[in-house]
Amino acid sequence: MGRIYQLKRELLELKRAVVPLGRPLHVLTTESMCSVDHEIQAYFRDVADHLARVIEQITDFDALLDSILQAHLAQVTVAQNEDMRKITAWAAIIAVPTMVCGVYGMNFEHMPGLHWRFGYPVALVVIATACLVIHRGFKRNGWL
Repeated sequence: MGRIYQLKRELLELKRAVVPLGRPLHVLTTESMCSVDHEIQAYFRDVADHLARVIEQITDFDALLDSILQAHLAQVTVAQNEDMRKITAWAAIIAVPTMVCGVYGMNFEHMPGLHWRFGYPVALVVIATACLVIHRGFKRNGWL
């Protein structure tokens, strides 16, 4: 990524150095001046053609670097989306035991399994099963 930005900066420096030469070369090639010989004007026309090609190449390279930069940013965005999906999936898995434990932590008198000998182990098994089912679903969908 840093290399792309470095190339863009170098290309911008080249563009700043080359583009301003167009107007003086145009004046030297089109307007007849006493101090400029016709043979030299032909040479300046050749130089102006080369300058036009260089400016066109600079523009093409700039567009190419923009495309490369956009493609790289798209890859980064896709990777970030994958990370966010994983974080969201784990947050959903952790939400199940948090919700169940939050309800049981309210200390109501009439809670399912509260006065039953196997109430606590059954609640843990239900939590674990729910987490495993959610985990399996996220794994199937490619989120984990």
